Amino acid sequence: MTGEIWLALALALALDVVYPEHRGLLLKIHPVHTSYFMALRLAKRRRDRLWGIAVWLAVEAAHLTPFAALLALAAFHPLAWALAAAATLKFSISYKLLVDICRRVQKALERGDLAEARRWVSHIVRRDVSSLEEAGVASAALESLAESLVDGFTSPVFYAVLLGPLGALGQRVANTLDGALGYKTPEFKDVGWVSARADTVLNFIPARLTALLIALLAPIAGGDVRKALAVWLRWHNATESLNAGHPMSAMAGALGVRLEKRGHYVLNPSGRPPTAADIARGVKLATAVTAVYFVVMFLIWTIVQYLKVLIFGGP
Repeated sequence: MTGEIWLALALALALDVVYPEHRGLLLKIHPVHTSYFMALRLAKRRRDRLWGIAVWLAVEAAHLTPFAALLALAAFHPLAWALAAAATLKFSISYKLLVDICRRVQKALERGDLAEARRWVSHIVRRDVSSLEEAGVASAALESLAESLVDGFTSPVFYAVLLGPLGALGQRVANTLDGALGYKTPEFKDVGWVSARADTVLNFIPARLTALLIALLAPIAGGDVRKALAVWLRWHNATESLNAGHPMSAMAGALGVRLEKRGHYVLNPSGRPPTAADIARGVKLATAVTAVYFVVMFLIWTIVQYLKVLIFGGP
C-alpha cells in the first residue's frame, strides 16, 4: 500500500477534528493511555537500564502487534486497508484537542478568570501552575502548543509517510514512554534512560522541520521571519530537552514574546510577556504550520516515489 496512506491520513485528520477527545471505552483502549500505565507498572519491578530496554520493547510490541494484525487483515482491498490505517493514525495523531485547550486558556484569560486559565493549562503542562500569573499561564500554553505540535502532529505524520501507520503509532507510543519514564530522578534515571533517548532520536528531524516552518510562517501571526530565525538559532539550546527548545524558541521569536519556565529556562528574554492575544496568534500560526507541513510531506513523498520509479523502474 503506497498512495492509500494519504487517504488514511486525510481520514485520520478529519476524525481528529470531529472527535478530538477520547472518552469512555475509546479512552481506556487508547494506546497513549494504555502504554503509559503499562510502562509505569513494568518499571516498578526493576530500576536498571537493561530492564528499561525490555520495558520499552515490550510496551511497543504490545501496542503495535494488534494494529499490525488489523492492517494485515485489511490488506485484501486498498479501501479496507486505508480505513484500518486511518483508525491506527487516529490513535497516533492529536492536534485539535491541544488547540481546544489553548483556546480555553485564552478565553479564561480574556475574562480575567486566572483560576480557570490555570486549571485548563494544567491539562497540557507538567509544571505547578498554581502560582502563575497571566504571563506565566500564557507562556505555559504557548510552550506546550509548540512542543506538542511536534509530539502529536508533525512527528507522527513524518513517520506515517516514512514507515506507514505503524511508524506513526510507534512514535506516539515512544513519546508516551518518555512522558511516563523519561525523568532524571533517582526512581527513573536508569529504567527510563532508553525511553528518553528513543524519543529524542525519533523527534530529532520533525522538531527542527517544525521550528523552521514556524519561523518561515511568522508573518501569518504578525511576526518577522528574520527575527524568528534569529531567536530560534540563538535560544534553541536553552532547554534541557534537545528537541523541545527548537519549536518553542521559534514560536517565541515568531510572536516576539518571552517564554519562561521558572527555574529551568528562558527563551527570547528580550521579548515582551505573552498575553491571551498571543495564544490566539500562536494557535493561528501552529495551524498554518500543520497545513504547510502536510503539503511539504506530500511533495517529499511524491519526489521519493518518482525517484524510485526512475531508479528501479516499475509502476
